[in-house]
Amino acid sequence: MVRAAQVLAAHPITVLTGAGISTDSGIPDYRGPASPPRTPMTYQQFVGDPDFRRHYWARNHVGWRHVHRRQPNAGHRALAALERAGVVRGIITQNVDRLHHLAGSRRVIDLHGTYARVSCLSCGHPVSRAELAVRLEALNPEFAAVHAVDDAEIAPDADAAIAATGGFRVADCTCCGGLLKPDIVYFGENVPRPRVARAYALVEAGDALLVAGSSLTVLSGLRFVRHAAKRGMPVVVVNRGPTRGDDLATLKLDAGCSEVLSALAAALLGGAPGAAAREPSVGFEPTTTALQERCSTS
Repeated sequence: MVRAAQVLAAHPITVLTGAGISTDSGIPDYRGPASPPRTPMTYQQFVGDPDFRRHYWARNHVGWRHVHRRQPNAGHRALAALERAGVVRGIITQNVDRLHHLAGSRRVIDLHGTYARVSCLSCGHPVSRAELAVRLEALNPEFAAVHAVDDAEIAPDADAAIAATGGFRVADCTCCGGLLKPDIVYFGENVPRPRVARAYALVEAGDALLVAGSSLTVLSGLRFVRHAAKRGMPVVVVNRGPTRGDDLATLKLDAGCSEVLSALAAALLGGAPGAAAREPSVGFEPTTTALQERCSTS
């Protein structure tokens, strides 16, 4: 831990997080040592096949409640404290659980979106996931109760391991009747370019990069580690098990995020009490969950 604090002493630090930071909040990760094999639905399957779409929404109807009631853990809180002290510049998270926001972090880029919002693929009309849950419950009374599953059977994107989903009724857009999709980047779907650009700018705004809880298996997160390394920035990786970025890391810690980040925050804040936060020069997505849910009358 002393070595990690030394490497990251030249703050501000940009942080990249993955599913591993949320496991202590009760959300299983995708690729951890104890994670079961999962096959996430692709974007092409979701938009192209009504059976896949019904299957997704039935499983999500059960699983989203699990994610919705989770709370930030010590790792999330440590990063929020470091941001308040001006040590952390901002967070790029690959998670859709919004736990960084709940912990108090304000400069967060939700790289892969969030489970808490849903949008129409035709007209773009937004709706909160909580409001959609009311509609789905009315269309499928008692479905969630009958198909309740253990927490371990919920994926990080709120997908519940349910096999029988026949008969589940899917809700369409109330404005135009179009297909509703969670504001989550699916496999086979690209992260919006403006969001990627903001993430690159945030990496460049820091003096070091800290990776917490990501195996960096997909390019979506690995590219930022490569970018930091190419710029000569120190890179510290905290993750249980190997990652694709280990060869680029200045330091790799094979450990859990909560204990390491808590200790790291204590070490860095002890060396820089009352450090003033600098205002970011890059754009960040808003942290508010408030959504305008109005239909166009034109």
